Amino acid sequence: MQSKSPIRVLVVDDSSLMRSHICSVLIENGMITDTANNGQECLDKIERFRPDVITLDINMPVMDGIECLRRIMYKHPMPVVMVSSLTQKNAAETLTALDIGAVDYVAKPDGSVSLKLNRDKYMLVSKVINASKITMRSNAQASSQRDLAKPREPITARHVAVPDTAFSSSNNVTPLQRLAASAFDAVIIGVSTGGPSALQEIIPKLPANFPYPIVIAQHMPARFTAVFAERLDKISAVTVKEINAPKTLKPGVVYIAQGDANVEMYAQGNQLGARPDNKESPHIWRPSITKLVESALKVAPAKRLCFVQLTGMGNDGAQAMASAHAQGATTIAESEQTAAVYGMPKELVKLGGASMVLPNYDIAQALLALK
Repeated sequence: MQSKSPIRVLVVDDSSLMRSHICSVLIENGMITDTANNGQECLDKIERFRPDVITLDINMPVMDGIECLRRIMYKHPMPVVMVSSLTQKNAAETLTALDIGAVDYVAKPDGSVSLKLNRDKYMLVSKVINASKITMRSNAQASSQRDLAKPREPITARHVAVPDTAFSSSNNVTPLQRLAASAFDAVIIGVSTGGPSALQEIIPKLPANFPYPIVIAQHMPARFTAVFAERLDKISAVTVKEINAPKTLKPGVVYIAQGDANVEMYAQGNQLGARPDNKESPHIWRPSITKLVESALKVAPAKRLCFVQLTGMGNDGAQAMASAHAQGATTIAESEQTAAVYGMPKELVKLGGASMVLPNYDIAQALLALK
C-alpha cells in the first residue's frame, strides 16, 4: 500500500530566524518545506512549489500578509494558517485574515526554551495537518452552495422550523422576567477552527431582545478573545462581552470566554453566572468546551439548556454534549456542509448526541425557534 505523500508547507515570514524555527518544527514531523520572506515572493513560489498549506506572517516588507492572502484567495485558494504575534493590532489583523479566507492561526512560536515550547510546537503541527485536510472554496462557490443547499424539506430531527417573526415581548416585561418565564436558562456554544466566521453567521442574526444568554467557549488566545468580542459586538444587535471576571448572565447578551483560561458557569441564588477558571485542568484546549458544558449541567437542568457544537478539530465537548442530550438537553451540531473542520460536530453526531444537524447559516433561526 502506497504511503501518503508528505505535507508540503510554504513558510512565509520576513524573519530568517522565524522561518528556520517553523521549518525545523515541521520537518521534524515529516513535512516538506520551502520559504518566502515576503508576500510577493510567496505568490511567486506558489506555482513552482505547489504547497498544500501556507503559514503566513502578517507584518512583512514589499507585500504584507493581508494583501498576500487576498491575492491567494482570489487566484490560488488554498489553506492558509496565519502566524501572528500576540499584540492587539495583530489580533485584529488576524481576525481580518480569517474573514478573507485564512483557515486558522497560531501564535508566533517562541524559539527559546520555555514551558510553552512543546505546546507551541504541538499547536503549529496539528493546525498545519488539519489545514491540509481542508478543501478550499472560493467565496462565489460558497455563496452559490449556500443559496442552493438551504433545507427545504419538512421538519425532521435534522431540521427546525423557521419562526414567522423574531422573538418579541411586551415592553412592560423586563429581561429577567422573560428569562424566568422562558423554557431555557442558557445557550452554550463550543467552537474552534473556523469559529470567527461561523459565529459571524449566527450572532449578528439574533435580535437585541433574544430571550436567553449565550456563553461561548472559542479556542483562542486571550488577546484575541477581547478583540473578537469587541468586533462581534459592533456588528450585532445583541450585546457581546468577554468573560474576564465573574458576570451574571442576562438575556440578549453573548459572553465569550477569555482565551487561555477555562470558563465555568455558577449559580448565585436564583441567577446564573459565568467566570474565568485558571485552575489546573486535564483538558488540552483552553477554554475547554467540555469544562463549560459540565459546569452548566451542575447548575441548571439539562432540559433547560441548549448546546451548540460548531466547527473545530478534535472532540472537545462532544462527549459532554452527548451526555447532556441523553439527559434531555437540546443539542445542535453544525453540518459538514459549512464546517471549516468537521471534527467536533462530527464527533457529537457519531455519539448520537445531536438533536439537530444544521448549516451554520440556519442556526440562528433554530435558536429563535427554541421552545
